[in-house]
Amino acid sequence: MDKIVLVLVDGMRPDGMMQCGHPFAQEMKAASSYSLTAQTVMPSVTLPCHMSLFHSVDPDRHGIVTNTYTPQVRPIKGLFDRLNDEGKTTAMFYTWEELRDLGRPGSLRRSLLIKQLVIDNADARITDAAIDYIADEAPDFLFLYLGETDELGGHDHGWMSPEYMSCVHTALGCAEKVWHSLPDDYSMILTADHGGHGRGHGADVPEDMTIPIFFRGKPFAAGKDLGAISIKDIAPTVAKLLNVAPAREWEGHAVI
Repeated sequence: MDKIVLVLVDGMRPDGMMQCGHPFAQEMKAASSYSLTAQTVMPSVTLPCHMSLFHSVDPDRHGIVTNTYTPQVRPIKGLFDRLNDEGKTTAMFYTWEELRDLGRPGSLRRSLLIKQLVIDNADARITDAAIDYIADEAPDFLFLYLGETDELGGHDHGWMSPEYMSCVHTALGCAEKVWHSLPDDYSMILTADHGGHGRGHGADVPEDMTIPIFFRGKPFAAGKDLGAISIKDIAPTVAKLLNVAPAREWEGHAVI
């Protein structure tokens, strides 16, 4: 049974990842089971997409359709909650405060926020903090969110602009640092919540809806193209790797 780190780069398009010039992109493609045509959910907006990732249902089921959290009318247990129920240790290291409600109170062993736009080099700093925590505490599951690609790249300068590509390059450097720091019993998932076009996202267009998903580690075949999988498949895959039953309402499917 592996432990897992999930690294999410906000707003990272698959073509941006593969064209930014960082060698880790090609390394991940060769070493992972992956999809460069995976789909996120509508609306393709950060908080709804994250809620769907962690709760494995569409936004019309979990009820979050903007970047403002509201309690679920018919609550579904998310990934953090299910892992905590089964005694697994979980942690979240993130740079965007609105993600604080992805798990119910008490579901996380450790939570650390380093705010982007408030603290310089937030992605690099939160990455280093996550690496240190893994070395010290070896959690069963850790979620690392990197937000500068979306905010400083896409929204400030436009998706696929030179500035955006530079942010993707930097984020992949953070992901590479995580991978090479991990003990042998860890797998890593690398993904995004949505893409983007122009200086925004949220539309039902391929540029916004298509995301990369990479699964790397002992349980996953190297170089295997998984095709058109969904962001909703990530939580069931993590749960299966950790031998935890998914919540009854989850709609996604494990990729192994």
